[in-house]
Amino acid sequence: MLGICRGRRKFLAASLTVLCIPAITWLYLFAGSFEDGKPVSLSPLESQPHSPRYAAAGQRERESLEVRVREVEEENRALRRQLSLAQGRGPAHRHGNHSKSYSVEEGTGDSENLRAGIVAGNSSECGQQPVVEKCETIHVAIVCAGYNASRDVVTLVKSVLFHRRNPLHFHLIADSIAEQILATLFQTWMVPAVRVDFYNADELKSEVSWIPNKHYSGIYGLMKLVLTKTLPANLERVIVLDTDITFATDIAELWAVFHKFKGQQVLGLVENQSDWYLGNLWKNHRPWPALGRGYNTGVILLLLDKLRKMKWEQMWRLTAERELMGMLSTSLADQDIFNAVIKQNPFLVYQLPCFWNVQLSDHTRSEQCYRDVSDLKLQKQLSELDEDDLCYEFRRERFTVHRTHLYFLHYEYEPVSDNTDVTLVAQLSMDRLQMLEAICKHWEGPISLALYLSDAEAQQFLRYAQGSEVLMSRHNVAYHIVYKEGQFYPVNLLRNVAMKHVGTPYMFLSDIDFLPMYGLYEYLRKSVIQLDLANTKKAMIVPAFETLRYRLSFPKSKAELLSMLDMGTLFTFRYHVWTKGHAPTNFAKWRTATTPYRVEWEADFEPYVVVRRDCPEYDRRFVGFGWNKVAHIMELDAQEYEFIVLPNAYMIHMPHAPSFDITKFRSNKQYRICLKTLKEEFQQDMSRRYGFAALKYLTAENNS
Repeated sequence: MLGICRGRRKFLAASLTVLCIPAITWLYLFAGSFEDGKPVSLSPLESQPHSPRYAAAGQRERESLEVRVREVEEENRALRRQLSLAQGRGPAHRHGNHSKSYSVEEGTGDSENLRAGIVAGNSSECGQQPVVEKCETIHVAIVCAGYNASRDVVTLVKSVLFHRRNPLHFHLIADSIAEQILATLFQTWMVPAVRVDFYNADELKSEVSWIPNKHYSGIYGLMKLVLTKTLPANLERVIVLDTDITFATDIAELWAVFHKFKGQQVLGLVENQSDWYLGNLWKNHRPWPALGRGYNTGVILLLLDKLRKMKWEQMWRLTAERELMGMLSTSLADQDIFNAVIKQNPFLVYQLPCFWNVQLSDHTRSEQCYRDVSDLKLQKQLSELDEDDLCYEFRRERFTVHRTHLYFLHYEYEPVSDNTDVTLVAQLSMDRLQMLEAICKHWEGPISLALYLSDAEAQQFLRYAQGSEVLMSRHNVAYHIVYKEGQFYPVNLLRNVAMKHVGTPYMFLSDIDFLPMYGLYEYLRKSVIQLDLANTKKAMIVPAFETLRYRLSFPKSKAELLSMLDMGTLFTFRYHVWTKGHAPTNFAKWRTATTPYRVEWEADFEPYVVVRRDCPEYDRRFVGFGWNKVAHIMELDAQEYEFIVLPNAYMIHMPHAPSFDITKFRSNKQYRICLKTLKEEFQQDMSRRYGFAALKYLTAENNS
């Protein structure tokens, strides 16, 4: 305790010295600027007395003061450097094959001070605390070679940045390809408090090329063994990561585990979750020696200073040479050698909890690492899928969890008190953003939208919305951002997100490229009462039409719409390409109808409907193009909803370029095969849920 107090007194004295020197300097200069009680000007621009003797004296005084100023500034800088060294450790120096460094620190305030904190070993300007301080630099080492690994590194770095709060220093052992890619990336990626150093992997090959390795990672898979020699000599600790790692929490929590190391523990590793090192995967399976199940080296905590003192280089080399006499080559690259060393020296390891390196490959016990039941359930569902199935990616999509940001913009709305309120529900991606203003002009009621965007697109949308008087004037539009993940457009997930957050008793299930007729909101509220939707299972159909013209004089009444229909300006929706989708609406009857009329379900029917908020969700197995609405309408019919066509309601589809998903559907035979398979599976599920009544869906499909 006494030592701590003395250290604090020294720190306080040094701090006061640094703070006081500028003040003392200023007082000295201020006092020195007076001669015989009169001020002496230091500026050559100000007038001076004409006496040569006075001028010479003034010149000598100025020169003396300038010299003194420079001396004091030098003392000040020296004391600042000493104080910085007292708080941390000396700055990292270039050595060995350490080639280039990049610092991405714009917008971080005092960049010079922050840079000093980042360069210093494992310290920072915040001082040392038992836990990770918010400005303590966390060091991460990654071996990366080639194009594919570079893409993986970007995903890894994004996951770390998403959760981190501390400055980061990435040490990348990279080949020329990876360095070119990643150096440009980090130079153009304006991320604050991130430093990147590159180490030439090609110069390290000679260190490990003598080790035969069967692993697909090749020679680069062995380079983690030489990090004690490769990384700066004053770097004390580092987290080492494989490129296929994704972080789900703040990396500072892992960095804090270093404080738990005791005695001679210098390696932090997670136990291997497969049976590889148990030697029972197949007959005559002979793995390298390991302690129990062995350890996985996808995530490693290295205490570099202690490893160097233990002569780690000599330790692993002797072990590898001895084992290679019998094993001939490594099967799992550096992991085999790490485990062989640990087998002989188990005291070196601090075993990390398995959730720090959940291994999702085949034949692992990764489910034991999940503390959250929902995570365990998700992994169980994925494990039941056959990865060799040609439709695996389609099936997997329904289990994908998408990061979702509800109410991205301000939302404020209270449903009307008569329990007739209706919310328009739709989903969209960035290429349909231009429809928002038009829809807001056509529909004055509440709207619930799910937008499928990347992080960058979300910011573009924010700027677009904030720059729109129409959108900013509407507080009853809820924007829910579902962030992009996977290769398919999760259309039904988006619809479900928008539906789930409807605050009114009824929903109008629409699509973003449709404009509802003017006054439809009030008309639907009256129809809700007329058809007693509160007490009956009805789906009110809004007939759908389309135009092929980008400029359309929107019809203000049913009579005007019928005239445009007769003139060929409008058509019934998808009349030319998919008649079955809306044919059951019976447009011939609608032309003259003055009261609502009932229609029966038919195969491939997909109208736009108004339903109660408690209607079933859309089936998530249908992604991209095809059957996403058809399946929902089929489910409504199975639950005995009545389909009622509204005689004075309509909506018009506006033209746009074909979506990426419909292009894939038309051009990719496997896409169509998988969609057909999913349809059949959905129909079988319907039969199991609804019994004999659902047989009609199979019959109708076969006859269509």
